Amino acid sequence: MSKSPFGKFNSSRGGTVAGAIGMLAGTAVLNRLLADRAEHKHPQIGSLVWVDGVPVHYLERGSGSPIVLVHGVGSLIQDFVTSGLMDMLAQSHRVIAFDRPGYGYTPRPRKTDWTPEEQANLLVGACTALGIAKPMVVGHSWGTLVALGWALEHPDRISSLALLSGYYYPTSRPDSALMAVLGSPVFGDVWGNTLAPLQSRLTGPLGNKMVFSPASPTDTFLSEMPFELILRPSQLRATAKDSGQMPASAARLSKRYGELKLPISIVWGDGDKLVKQGDQSAKLAIQLPHASAIEMEGVGHMVHHTDPQAVASAIEALARQSG
Repeated sequence: MSKSPFGKFNSSRGGTVAGAIGMLAGTAVLNRLLADRAEHKHPQIGSLVWVDGVPVHYLERGSGSPIVLVHGVGSLIQDFVTSGLMDMLAQSHRVIAFDRPGYGYTPRPRKTDWTPEEQANLLVGACTALGIAKPMVVGHSWGTLVALGWALEHPDRISSLALLSGYYYPTSRPDSALMAVLGSPVFGDVWGNTLAPLQSRLTGPLGNKMVFSPASPTDTFLSEMPFELILRPSQLRATAKDSGQMPASAARLSKRYGELKLPISIVWGDGDKLVKQGDQSAKLAIQLPHASAIEMEGVGHMVHHTDPQAVASAIEALARQSG
């Protein structure tokens, strides 16, 4: 009796699928081991404050009028430490930097839809627990959406607003559409635990150059940022989720910018390769004529690393304006 060729074909295909599944499983185990090693190498540098059952990781330095620092997508509180901005401001202010949900050592419970407004609610609660009533809020990049959500949803819980290299108006971003898929519950879990960390390790150096361009990444950024923490599957999933919701969040918040009456400073670099600031910061400065607008020449997205003194000076000027 002759044998069917389909049996051999199905067997071959089944072996290929099993091999692929095995490879992904092995990659997931490797990424988990790397994440554990990263957390051992880079433990918490701050403290935890609990808000509605969520432990929020924060770092605090200095004394005086309070300033809250909110980092961008894919980052953590060390961003403000390695730039030197936190220490500069701490010379005359009480400065608090928070890890946003899913970043650093603040978890991201899945029962909550972590929009910028919801993240702002969490940080307002953290400030309340820390005895901070009306801080200046400084947001960088994606963190500007959280800062704006804070100002719009809690206008009585903020004194002034500093926005660095932000994204304020919706644009067509294919990368955001892709990230929305990668941040989805099932596909995102598979991607985040297997391929994403490996892909990010390969593309990370190029990404660092791009966000700093036309300037170069600083030596301190390259040597002291805990990139191993940033590459953990949990943080990459948070990065994908936030990136995917960016245009929709900007569309929702931008309808309310006219409500902003508090002192505001808008700072951006004219060479930003990540966000077209002519369509973002410059446009926001026109919509909010009472805001202070500072365009930094020859600077990219990472304004607080390339020229932290200029950024600190802008924040200090805003602090004086807000009393």
